[in-house]
Amino acid sequence: MKRKRPHKRQSRKGAITILAAILSVVLIGMVAFSVDIGYVLSAKEDLQRSADAAALAACWEYGQKLSDGSSSAASVAAARSTAANYAALNQVTGSAMSLDQNSGNSPDGDVVFGYISDFKNSQSAFETNSANGYNAIRVRLRKNSSINGEVPYFFARVFGMDGQVLQSEAVAGMIRDIRGFQAPANGENVDLLPYALDLETWNDLVAGNSSDNYSWNAESKQIGSGSDGFVEVNLFPQGTGSPGNRGTIDIGGANNSTSDIARQILHGISPEDFAAHAANGRSLEFDEGGALYLNGDTGISSGVKDELAAIKGQPRVIPIFESVTQNGNNAEYKIVRWQGIRIMAVKLTGAMSQKHVTIQVAPVLVNGVIPSTTTGTSKYVYSPVVLVR
Repeated sequence: MKRKRPHKRQSRKGAITILAAILSVVLIGMVAFSVDIGYVLSAKEDLQRSADAAALAACWEYGQKLSDGSSSAASVAAARSTAANYAALNQVTGSAMSLDQNSGNSPDGDVVFGYISDFKNSQSAFETNSANGYNAIRVRLRKNSSINGEVPYFFARVFGMDGQVLQSEAVAGMIRDIRGFQAPANGENVDLLPYALDLETWNDLVAGNSSDNYSWNAESKQIGSGSDGFVEVNLFPQGTGSPGNRGTIDIGGANNSTSDIARQILHGISPEDFAAHAANGRSLEFDEGGALYLNGDTGISSGVKDELAAIKGQPRVIPIFESVTQNGNNAEYKIVRWQGIRIMAVKLTGAMSQKHVTIQVAPVLVNGVIPSTTTGTSKYVYSPVVLVR
């Protein structure tokens, strides 16, 4: 009987090698994808953090320079320099970031100043030519072939890809249209003087229709004689329309004592003052008609001349009143504006005609602000800087 021979298997030598080679290419591609994409995502986060830091620092520097009395142009220049410095300090992919400053305030620039009417509305326009002035700064950081270089690839170079273009933007801003004030969350006082200035005098002040006999040196923080381009007016007017009252207002408890007024002059309005004000059913903000009604006190007393002199040069906020009714402690002021000022000179002794508390406009950074959606409610009063977008 003839035996059947077993079937001999065909040889597969080299098949595993070919398969391994094919899978190696796929594996390398997957590694390239995971490593390079991870690196790009990390760089993107770093770029955004750098843009955030540069925008916040630039906007803070802008507000601080304004508060110190620097001109708008000088404040803008300082803010641009600060943005560049912070971009350089926050490295991305191991390199300091650069900003293109040659495009000025063009909407396509890397550092752009603008105005945003509503920080809470993400659709609110960023206006670079607003008549309301600047309240926000947008910083753009780029990594491309023309500036800062692309984010480099590593494994993906095998496939002919050298790098990734990235761009991040951040907008920081500060509130400049103020509706009123509330106790700050951090427990600080609000630098608000308990003295109101009449609207007519205020209009002359902001229009420059007055004398300019004092100067403020932003660098030395000293008051001198001579012109500095900012006119002065008297916070102690000869008449407010309310006999027995020269603009002193009660913020907090009713009928504040001289010691209360002195404390508020030196240290501002405290959380306790806000609580006492609220306990009397009052708030420190404009109503829907754009007015705030505050009770009057007996007037600027010579008893606080030392306190007023002690804060000369320091920025403060004062309320602006449109009208006043009744007399003395019964006076009621209709407040319609807030104004940033600094006291330049004080004299509350001697003849009535010689008494004065001379002030000029001055930017003030204040905590506890309540924003207004209406422009023109305040001048030279700003909130601390926040990241808007």
